[in-house]
Amino acid sequence: MIPVEILSQLPGNTGAVVGDLRGRPCVIVDLGTADQPAPLGADDGLKLAVAAFTARQQHLPLVCHLNSSGAPPDAGVDALHGWGVAARELTRCSGVVPTVFCVRHTAVAGSALLLGLADFVVMVESSYAYVSGPRMVQEYTGVPIDNDTLGGAARHARTSGVASFVVPDSETADDVMGELLALLPRHCDEAPPVVATSDSVHRSLPDAGALIPSTPTGSYDVRAIIADVVDDGIVTELRRGWAENLVTAFASLGGNPVGIVANQPQSLAGTLDIAASQKGARFVAFCDAFNIPLLTFVDTPGFQPGKDLEWRGMIRHGAQLAFAYARASVPRICITLRKSYGGAYIVMDSKYMGNDLSFAWPCAEIAVMGAKGAVEIVHRRAEPSERALLEQQYEERLLNPYVAAERGSIDMVIDPAATRTEVASALQALLSKRETLPRRTHDNIPL
Repeated sequence: MIPVEILSQLPGNTGAVVGDLRGRPCVIVDLGTADQPAPLGADDGLKLAVAAFTARQQHLPLVCHLNSSGAPPDAGVDALHGWGVAARELTRCSGVVPTVFCVRHTAVAGSALLLGLADFVVMVESSYAYVSGPRMVQEYTGVPIDNDTLGGAARHARTSGVASFVVPDSETADDVMGELLALLPRHCDEAPPVVATSDSVHRSLPDAGALIPSTPTGSYDVRAIIADVVDDGIVTELRRGWAENLVTAFASLGGNPVGIVANQPQSLAGTLDIAASQKGARFVAFCDAFNIPLLTFVDTPGFQPGKDLEWRGMIRHGAQLAFAYARASVPRICITLRKSYGGAYIVMDSKYMGNDLSFAWPCAEIAVMGAKGAVEIVHRRAEPSERALLEQQYEERLLNPYVAAERGSIDMVIDPAATRTEVASALQALLSKRETLPRRTHDNIPL
């Protein structure tokens, strides 16, 4: 609980209200106004702490509208104390109630760090956020830089991954946050709300299989397949501009909200890199915390190779995605659309990572690597004229889902047209799934 001495320091009106946002009950707190950034002092940090505490006690999502120019230089240590308490209370909300921040214009210094603690961040197009401002960056590096280049909304959408959504104005931000909360439970002990839909779960997808190119290296937009499978084609995609080789989104299937993770062949051929692993791990962990079933679409040739990625910690970061899936206890359904090779096969919620059901389309290829790479290693002395035949033999012998099904790696090879029906039926059966978790203080994710 927040100590009494802290509560006694607050003004009479904390600025936090228990209300609703576009019809969804939540605790709402405004830090700064929509038009004018506020130099936030000790009381403002404590105000956010009380709002977070109230959200946790009331079992309601926390929504914070933020426009902060940071603590004033003459505020002293009290301002730091206030923001420290806010960070602590916000952290205690993690995995208990959803937390959503909206940056209306500015988030600087300590207030910017709080964005990293939130589950979702909505940024208005003209807003910016950074820990160290342009003047400090120039003094340290000697390179002049402006607010937008350093920490603009577009930069956080594409480069840092801080922004879950970028919207044109505050009104649209409230619409987006309301849409998001409509798919989420209010707290971790509640099932996700049922979404009204007239879209039959028995709807066939006659064109789904045709979306996969006939050539192994052909590209396509996996979003088209996702939209075809889910209810009414409505998909709420998060961090669309960051780590574009992996799609993370919310949707509903048969009225039941689901979290979707999918490789995107349009970007980096769907390979996994550091950013994609972080993006996927964070999303999977959120879904697991809030009882949202996971639906994974797989089409990846593996992890992206490169010395820079290895030096930056591909091992650690790649393990984050494996870790998140392996500890997830919500219903998990995996569909292999085309390629699923090597280590990427493992971390994309494979059967042996503990998923509940593994489906595959007939064109799926599940193996250690593709035919070309395998032949180059196993038959490196073969003549070029022989390699085409060897690759064909490798494909026929190993690169098909029926071999994986024989060995228990795939539960069922399904007709692409029946994907929606099969997945919805499986999901309905799995909604009552419960797991007994081991007793421990907490796990230690490989950060």
